[in-house]
Amino acid sequence: MTGLGAVFRPQLAPERLRSVAQLADEAGLEELWLWEDCFREGGISTAAAALAWTERVRIGVGLLPVPLRNVAITAMEVASLHRMFPGRAIVAVGHGVQDWMGQVGARVESPVTLLREHLVALGALLGGERVTTDGRYVRLDDVALDWPPEGGGVGVLAGATGPRSLRLTGEAADGTVLTAATSPEGVRNARRLIEEGRKTAGRGAGPHPVVVYLLTATGADAADRVRAELVAEGLEAVPDLGVAGDAGAVAKVVERLAEAGADTVVLQPTGDEPDPESFVRFAAEEVRPLVP
Repeated sequence: MTGLGAVFRPQLAPERLRSVAQLADEAGLEELWLWEDCFREGGISTAAAALAWTERVRIGVGLLPVPLRNVAITAMEVASLHRMFPGRAIVAVGHGVQDWMGQVGARVESPVTLLREHLVALGALLGGERVTTDGRYVRLDDVALDWPPEGGGVGVLAGATGPRSLRLTGEAADGTVLTAATSPEGVRNARRLIEEGRKTAGRGAGPHPVVVYLLTATGADAADRVRAELVAEGLEAVPDLGVAGDAGAVAKVVERLAEAGADTVVLQPTGDEPDPESFVRFAAEEVRPLVP
């Protein structure tokens, strides 16, 4: 079965999260995703609150920008979430938006090198290993978590767009998150690059979940809102992005993305979505029954 989720966008004030998360939980939505966008809301703080306010919905953080975070801090926070809320936290890391990284003095010369080093060290720490490494960006001296996740390591996803980063997620991550700028054909290409990376790393034929965001709007002005957001992002000329319409129209696009290789599709409302609670209910109660 294709996984289905929705995004709580950080254009909403943090105090709006509680009602949206609790509605997602009550409506039976599988996953609610949060973003650590500069300079809006923290990913770990919002994830911890959403997990505490709910009982069953999985909470995803997509994604934590690695230039902002020492890998030991990332490991400590991710391990704490998994120990407090077993099986319900999903965490992805990534390059972050480079202009934002520059604004805070964290932009690096080689984002791919940093992400590779971070993923390798993070996976080892979450697996309960004691790590010493002296990389270009990641340096640890005899570091181990006192409270690693119970039962061994947990999967860490990575966000990627370009070919090098997509191959890297196959080599060093346990799953990949794709942006809403990814069409069904883009998902196919991403799957191919991920598999190339997995083959290079000798990771075998095990699962590598792919999560893709889908810009979505419903209601009388849905088409105008989707079009306006694509124009604002400079994506209006890219075919097969976004969907506006009723549950049936949305479900068809979700199915196309799944057929292309997505394991989970996360409905991403427009930044000006007027009713995020109704959007979550729409995803859970109207779209989910139509998605195989």
